[in-house]
Amino acid sequence: MSTRRARQREEARERQRAETKSEILGHARQLLVDEGPAAVSLRAIAREMGMTAPGLYRYYADHRELVQALTASLYDELAATLRHACDQAPEQSPRGRFAGTARALRTWALSHKPEFALIFSKPMPDADCAPGDPCHAASWRFGGVFVDLMTEFWRTGILSRPEPGTLDLDWLPQLEEMREHLGSEQPPLETLYVFVLAWSRLYGVVSVEVFGHLNFALTDPEPLFEHNLRDILELLQADPQDNQ
Repeated sequence: MSTRRARQREEARERQRAETKSEILGHARQLLVDEGPAAVSLRAIAREMGMTAPGLYRYYADHRELVQALTASLYDELAATLRHACDQAPEQSPRGRFAGTARALRTWALSHKPEFALIFSKPMPDADCAPGDPCHAASWRFGGVFVDLMTEFWRTGILSRPEPGTLDLDWLPQLEEMREHLGSEQPPLETLYVFVLAWSRLYGVVSVEVFGHLNFALTDPEPLFEHNLRDILELLQADPQDNQ
């Protein structure tokens, strides 16, 4: 009985610790949204929670660990949002799922601009997700949404290989490291080449809207986004009529 009670107490402590860590991240995110990345500090969070800054060190050892955890949580939230959109796409073909996922990325980014900026523009060094950093795995969980879509295109034969003469050999070999990271899935480098082109165009059109770089010309950038999405789908050998 005593062993069982000890286990229950330990489980209760673990739940309490997890809840406190989640609360800390919630305050960190609110500071990010309200005041910007420079405002995210253990001291500021401690004030919000009525704790001392040293008290927070039991949960996050330093600023970097806190920011890494926040960044990872945002990647995971975005990945879950995109997977839901992918699964709920009206047209359940690879191209329909890609279109639904791309639109969900834009929607999330526009409604979470400070969070989007943290995970993609890295406004502070502690948010960097280099290999070995805690948020690196989370960044790949996000990337895995689009990698899975690419794999669908590849395995169904919808995504055909580009003509050899059209490939830019200056950066094609760099994709070998990415292919190795995919584990058991080993698509041809030409497939990754097309995928990276498509992703760079999608990320580019979303980013310029999020950061206001189209304000000089457009009051409603959505038609431009849809135009670019059609171009991306054509690059992926898709028929844009399937997504209208």
